[in-house]
Amino acid sequence: MKRVIIHVDMDAFFASVEIRDNPKLKNRPVVIGAKPHERGVVSTCNYIARKYGVHSAMNIKEAYRLCPQAVFMHGDYEKYRRISEELHHIWETYADVTEYIACDEGYLDVTRSVKNFHSPEELGLLIKARVKAETGLTCSVGIGYSKSAAKIASEEKKPDGFFVIPDRESYCELISERDIRVIFGIGKRTAEKLNSYGIYKVKDIIAKSKQVLEMFGPKHGSFILNSALGLDERPVIHYDAADAKSLSREMTFQKDQRNFAFLQDVLLILARNVDERLKKRGLYGRTVTLKITYGDMKSITRSQACESTDDGYEIYKIAVELLRKVKRQPVRLIGLGMQNLSKDYIRQLSFADLQDKKQASGMEQGIGQLEQRYGVDLSLEKMHSALGYLYQVVEEMAARP
Repeated sequence: MKRVIIHVDMDAFFASVEIRDNPKLKNRPVVIGAKPHERGVVSTCNYIARKYGVHSAMNIKEAYRLCPQAVFMHGDYEKYRRISEELHHIWETYADVTEYIACDEGYLDVTRSVKNFHSPEELGLLIKARVKAETGLTCSVGIGYSKSAAKIASEEKKPDGFFVIPDRESYCELISERDIRVIFGIGKRTAEKLNSYGIYKVKDIIAKSKQVLEMFGPKHGSFILNSALGLDERPVIHYDAADAKSLSREMTFQKDQRNFAFLQDVLLILARNVDERLKKRGLYGRTVTLKITYGDMKSITRSQACESTDDGYEIYKIAVELLRKVKRQPVRLIGLGMQNLSKDYIRQLSFADLQDKKQASGMEQGIGQLEQRYGVDLSLEKMHSALGYLYQVVEEMAARP
């Protein structure tokens, strides 16, 4: 049975959501991430901003230099999450299997379900139409015989694009003369290494297949070569949130922080958020990890094993002990995570566990104290907006004496 894979990619998702909700932003460059005077990077930007050279992961100050007339905004990540769920509901209506690469992008295996339509094209256009009608947003849809083909097809006519690569011959003809970076898995370093051997275009990979295999070995080299030849048997695999191996939250400060008491308060907020995410997914973790990036950009991580837990206050107490053991230098970023996740609660129960019920009240009391200390609302509803709200909370904290 010939596979039919659809790749759906929302167009400048975060920025498009903000423009949809505020029509005054239409026809203006919009950058989501941080304000020009703040530390941070571009999360995403609309296509108008991209014309000025702005792109994702760019330092926000460089983005401002390139496009000072842009509207710079913090993202509302809770809103984006809700819309992402709406999108997934639409896509899953038609897919046999879905594989999400990000909240706004995914592969749909429609090999069986496409039989209910006149053609793959009809199904792809229907998905585009439903996304537009139900969310007011545009997406680019690519249809292919493989994941690689579908991905390249979705990028072919962006934004609001639609393209089909029906077979291997069409795929090879399309990309043969293109830069090698068009191939999934060829990043900057791999491209530089290939370039050093005179390999710049996809057709060069095929012409110098022996050198490619020698450079990267049989596994990676064969993957690159097969991709150039249009050979891709990778299946669409659905990954449940419970399959995650780790879960974390981190915060970058606008000014390096020297007050370690304040950093402990931030850890309590991060632990509360990690707690909620673990419980939502029905997961327990067995390793607490603290991440610190100092003002000189040197980063360290410290970890401590623990019994299975999803309790934020317990996670917080371990993180504080880890914090006390690190060097007391100005801190640019602090992060808190849980690793070795499992749905199974693996723990030796004892009479001491009767005291565990106090953990939840300990978390609530700690959060209540922070609300009084800093005058901010740390309710669960607010916490669910994750990085967007946490960012504002921490910066308000840092601004207070």
